Amino acid sequence: MYKILEKKVLAPAMKLMRIHAPLVARKAMPGQFIILRVMEGGERIPLTIADYNPSEGWVTIIFQEVGETTRDLGRLEEGDYIKDFVGPLGRASELDGFDSVLCIGGGVGTAPLYPQIKYMHEKGTKVDVIIGARSKDYVILEEPIRSNCSNLYIATDDGSYGQKGFVTDLLKQLIESGKKYDHIIAIGPMIMMKMVCKLTKEYGIPTTVSMNPIMVDGTGMCGGCRVSVDGKIKYACVDGPDFDGHLVDFDEAMRRSQMYKQEEQQKHDCNLLRMGGEL
Repeated sequence: MYKILEKKVLAPAMKLMRIHAPLVARKAMPGQFIILRVMEGGERIPLTIADYNPSEGWVTIIFQEVGETTRDLGRLEEGDYIKDFVGPLGRASELDGFDSVLCIGGGVGTAPLYPQIKYMHEKGTKVDVIIGARSKDYVILEEPIRSNCSNLYIATDDGSYGQKGFVTDLLKQLIESGKKYDHIIAIGPMIMMKMVCKLTKEYGIPTTVSMNPIMVDGTGMCGGCRVSVDGKIKYACVDGPDFDGHLVDFDEAMRRSQMYKQEEQQKHDCNLLRMGGEL
């Protein structure tokens, strides 16, 4: 059992939890993830590690309540326990050897970027960051990221904060203004990563994305998290989650991510009715 040490609401339906998990914290590296079960018999879900402290033995996760399991997780409070918390899983991000990097986070995808930004900043890499969100209310981790980067740019869909528009608008402006980057890291919705990679490919800038497909066991045994990279089958849980964004088949990945939407909605509706709610 893993105790919830801290819980915060970061944005509508988006929450942060700091979990006491000393064995995970001791081995964690930027880019890795955990798989948890909220309760006995519950669904296994992957969540990227958003921060960690080996000496104090805690790991931070940030999640959006979009399915039944994340809603169950969101109902827990400080002092409650999570049944299973397994990790760190996946390959750590390759972050050494760069002089200047641009990190782009969309929505909850900003969370797994934070440990990467902090790691590179501490190593002396010049890091610029773009955060994208629907509105000001959905911008997360602004202050800790600002403290660990050279320049922070914010784009919101509705223009309520930062620049109105998409992260790709800011990306293009930065490149065309003469900014030079060795590498770009993009984490967020599939469509965002696809459009970022389409743009960076035009400019010849190497780009890494973090894939979060449907995942079951997290050890490469089930094959549920397969993605096509350069025409070859890869498994996000053991070969990733980081991949060369210019080689990822995003269209296939997006189709696969929608496979169980109907079943998820049916389960949610059934649970709501069982609890006496209305559809």
